Amino acid sequence: MPLTRLNTEQKSAATAPSGYNLIIASAGTGKTSTIVARLAYLLKNGVAPSKILLLTFTNKAAAEMIERVSAFFPQAITSQIESGTFHAVSYRLLKKMGRNIVLKQPKDLKILLKSIVERRRFDHIDSGVKAYSAQYLYDLFSLYQNSTVTQSFTQWLEENDSEHGVFFDIYEDIFEEFQALKREFGYVDFNDLLIFMREALKKEHELFFEEVLIDEYQDTNTLQGSLIDAFRSKSLFCVGDYDQSIYAFNGANIDIIGSFAKRYEGANVFTLNKNYRSSHKILSLANRVIEKNPRLYEKRLEVTRDGAFEAPQLLIYDELFAQYHSISSLIKNSKNAHADIAVIFRNNSSADGIEATLREQGVACKRKGGISFFDAAEVKAMLDLVGVVVNPKDMMAFIHTFEYARGVGSSLSKELFDGLFKLGEGNIYNGFFHPKAGVEEIFKKRPKNHQLGLFDEIFDLGSVSRFYDLGFEEQFLSNPILKHPRLSIDGAKFLHQFYKFMKHATRIKTPQSLINHVLSSEVFSAIAETLSVKRSIKKDGSVDEKQKAEARSRIFRKGHLLKDLSSSYASSERFLNALTLGSNEMSEGEGVNLLSIHASKGLEFKEVYVIDLMDGRFPNRKLMQKGGSLEEERRLFYVATTRAKDMLYLSYAKYDKIKKISYTHSPFLVEAGMVH
Repeated sequence: MPLTRLNTEQKSAATAPSGYNLIIASAGTGKTSTIVARLAYLLKNGVAPSKILLLTFTNKAAAEMIERVSAFFPQAITSQIESGTFHAVSYRLLKKMGRNIVLKQPKDLKILLKSIVERRRFDHIDSGVKAYSAQYLYDLFSLYQNSTVTQSFTQWLEENDSEHGVFFDIYEDIFEEFQALKREFGYVDFNDLLIFMREALKKEHELFFEEVLIDEYQDTNTLQGSLIDAFRSKSLFCVGDYDQSIYAFNGANIDIIGSFAKRYEGANVFTLNKNYRSSHKILSLANRVIEKNPRLYEKRLEVTRDGAFEAPQLLIYDELFAQYHSISSLIKNSKNAHADIAVIFRNNSSADGIEATLREQGVACKRKGGISFFDAAEVKAMLDLVGVVVNPKDMMAFIHTFEYARGVGSSLSKELFDGLFKLGEGNIYNGFFHPKAGVEEIFKKRPKNHQLGLFDEIFDLGSVSRFYDLGFEEQFLSNPILKHPRLSIDGAKFLHQFYKFMKHATRIKTPQSLINHVLSSEVFSAIAETLSVKRSIKKDGSVDEKQKAEARSRIFRKGHLLKDLSSSYASSERFLNALTLGSNEMSEGEGVNLLSIHASKGLEFKEVYVIDLMDGRFPNRKLMQKGGSLEEERRLFYVATTRAKDMLYLSYAKYDKIKKISYTHSPFLVEAGMVH
């Protein structure tokens, strides 16, 4: 059993009586082993696996924990434990309850919001304040949802951004329309999953877990905290470390872990003090800095590793890029395998410099936070085409696809979708192939409301005769959608290619066959053409034909890789949902790990470089002015340095010759005792 492998502190926590238990698990103290042992303890003591809920911050972490428990219990038992991220668990439970939801990534819904914002005007309000973009508004609304469960959006804005008060009515109305559209099409984003789950739990009395376990408890935000409470479990097992709370920018609320003992009557607080990861000298450096922060719970870390290890080294450079070149050389000549080396950065510009110099020296590297396979435009385009077949009500997949149609923007795309949706009485497939007879006036004039930024728009239907010479079949030409006055010839050609793709796609059952159909379609060929041309334009504006052919070949190679990934799924809907919930955790490539501090969380490496430790960049003074804090920056430093097992290098440069900026060292280097 896992309990036999634990130290005294871990065992005491893992076998705690049912109730409210908080485990303070500092970096490298074996929190995962403790959670695994707790799961095994619950199963051994007769708790039904289906009555155990494990909440983690990545699906990968949950899968690894369940796999470790499966070494001691049959998989038929451990597979019944409900486990995963807050979002993945909420999605599955809502589906079990029969909720009809279509999960969408934030980038998809930002385009939907943009199509609404584009209809508004703000210039009639003379305030000297520029209205927010759709993208920023979406992020702001998301932060609001994560930060409070008691205030309206306007109330929250008044507290956090009062200078935009002149636009509050318009913003509120935009989000009312946005939420109504999401409800109409069943769209939910990640925040909606938690909100819907919380509301469902108020009515659902049979969904009860005997114990809820939460990993990385210090990173929970107010919304997640309210969901934990909504499960109404009489036993919580929360594992976290206040010194590693680094997600304040995303609404994480350190008061949740800080007030645990006060909020739950009879709560127990356990502390894991034995560090199994870092050398004594590395841990001493990290502790010297983090001790400057307020101590929420008492802890004294002990080092368990024996042996002679190098002391952390400070590398000082006269110039910024000299720093990157030197560190790349050190890595190239290192005796450690590249997979065991990490370069950790606070700012993306730091990553750009180190990535360029590593590649220049022929050192392979992979950057977490860069463009992954699933972020590639062609992969997203393929999944959108699959998505609109799986769900003909999927407006976002339609709008994304028509981004590649010349002369068709997000606003017109939405109007085309709305028209087909009305023609098909709620289904764009029927809108194409079985349009409701006699529908002519499918494009409504917009309502006028100056206070909410809505003004009149001239809208006269166009003539279909402009498309007669393009070789379209009669059934397509008779569709009222072609009467949209802003639909150009190029737009109509793309619409026809999409029409032909949809005509045969609905009969295809497996995701592998459907992706094959996508790859052979005219509409995807047009998308691939657009992308390959874009990627092969020379400085003089001409197209490099050889480069274009190579780009097109790479696009279709990714298509075949996507087809291979889909082979283990029986339905296209399950394939799409699996990618939506887990694509951020999937990565490819090998070599040196280039990681933002947030991406490095939970990982460990033999050799670690924390770069650009200049005051202003780390701590990041700009972010501190926008609501961050020195305490949060200090926690980021603690997380970065405690990723190192054997060797830790800290570096900074005195001057940036491109920006002509002089730097001084980070105050954290003074606190660490590296600079006097």
